[in-house]
Amino acid sequence: MGSCNPSIFVDCYSGKKMKILLIRLSSIGDIVLTSPIVRAIKTQLKPVELHAITRKSYLSIYAQNPYIDKVFGVEKSPDEILGLLKAEKYDLVVDLHKNLRSIKLRLALGVKSYSFPKLNWEKYLLVRFKIDHMPDLHIVDRYFEAVKPLGVVNDNLGLDFFISPQEIEIMPNLPDFCGHGYYAVVIGGNHNTKILPVSKLVEVLKLLPKPAVLLGGKEDQSRGEEVVSALGSKVWNTCGKLSLSQSAQLIKDSVAVLTNDTGLMHIAAAFCKPVVSVWGNTVPQLGMYPYMPHFQERVSIIENKNLSCRPCSKIGFDRCPKKHFKCMLDLDEKKIANQLITFNQLPQKDC
Repeated sequence: MGSCNPSIFVDCYSGKKMKILLIRLSSIGDIVLTSPIVRAIKTQLKPVELHAITRKSYLSIYAQNPYIDKVFGVEKSPDEILGLLKAEKYDLVVDLHKNLRSIKLRLALGVKSYSFPKLNWEKYLLVRFKIDHMPDLHIVDRYFEAVKPLGVVNDNLGLDFFISPQEIEIMPNLPDFCGHGYYAVVIGGNHNTKILPVSKLVEVLKLLPKPAVLLGGKEDQSRGEEVVSALGSKVWNTCGKLSLSQSAQLIKDSVAVLTNDTGLMHIAAAFCKPVVSVWGNTVPQLGMYPYMPHFQERVSIIENKNLSCRPCSKIGFDRCPKKHFKCMLDLDEKKIANQLITFNQLPQKDC
């Protein structure tokens, strides 16, 4: 168990409750990836009061987390509530976002702060020149660098995601054809070059012995309907119809998960679900692959390693800059389906 560094926080040893603000403004996956740090701070530094600030659209993720004492939500900038934050009189800020807005907030609060190595130069070299100087570390482990001076260490218990009981009470029932098990299939993503095309997805789902539940936002509804039109009653399209907690529950109850590099992938990892993770223009070397430190055998990365143009971005594009999209279109749908079928045989795990 970690302890306070006496050269920094002498008051920790006198029993005074330390008040810490954690900054992570977006997005779903990035916030879920901060959950081990949240848990470790709260359980290893006692007594401690832990607050978090994020965008209002993601506030529920922290609000449901029992290790967080108070959550602040903003529309665009922490400047919107700077007065409220100053009034809290924090002892320390832990910045797990590390952009201009978060740095500006740290300066405005005027207290001790820590952050993590964002590795922008290393990412630039990898994307621009395909020179890989990225450390062999998941971003969760890099996040822990921010709390290392506090004596807080990684407990290696993986990610947390807490589902709202109220949301589950009003959740629609599963269709009858999903009653004997289903694959959760995350079809969305923030950028098209990170999304498995419908034509390829349909070919994968045709090979599966169980039905699929499609998960995504409103922007993915039409893509989901294309899949339903091709496969009929073998697919339930929930895109844009469920809350985040409801989608998370469907992931938790599935036999295995097929997902693009997106936020629900990390929620699947939080439940230790067998995950087949499909990668397009981005690469796992950037440190954002499914994080299950004790169950890596439950993770399969599917990617095209034979392209000199990949990665072409650390985030993604609306369309392939080379106009061929081979990073997705050349993937073997039989390999993806066979991995899902294999994962279907694994025993269920509770993280």
